[in-house]
Amino acid sequence: MALQVIPKDQMIEQKGRKFEPGPWSTLDQARINTFADCTEDHQFIHIDQEKAAQTPFGGTIAHGFLTLSMLVKLCEDSIVMPENLMMGINYGFNKVRFLAPVRAGKRVRAHVEILDVDRKDDNRFLVTQGITVEIEGEETPALVAEWLSMVVAA
Repeated sequence: MALQVIPKDQMIEQKGRKFEPGPWSTLDQARINTFADCTEDHQFIHIDQEKAAQTPFGGTIAHGFLTLSMLVKLCEDSIVMPENLMMGINYGFNKVRFLAPVRAGKRVRAHVEILDVDRKDDNRFLVTQGITVEIEGEETPALVAEWLSMVVAA
């Protein structure tokens, strides 16, 4: 599913809407290393494959914040916006929990549900999305979050 544009008067009706899971995305070692460089978080569990292999994880794992930062990409097929969108703003998170590590090379995808749409005024909507990031072949998700976005129509 691609981006869906709807009349702004239908935004409130989106509450409770569940989307099909998005496409898989690989968190490979190159991406993990790039994220480590960007954030200056070079903890061995993320970048030293030999040393990380000696841990209970059996190898390197993605930073939890890397997985979190991938939400924009992972959720891009689960976006509903009002006509004449002026802007969408990341507003924060009510909750973020990192439940399982993502081992280097594993694929993840997002499951999205619109938990709430709060109309702030004629043109602004605070949208709360429930996100679960699934790790391919694993029972426990990488993370669960309640992600807030402020959507502003012209």
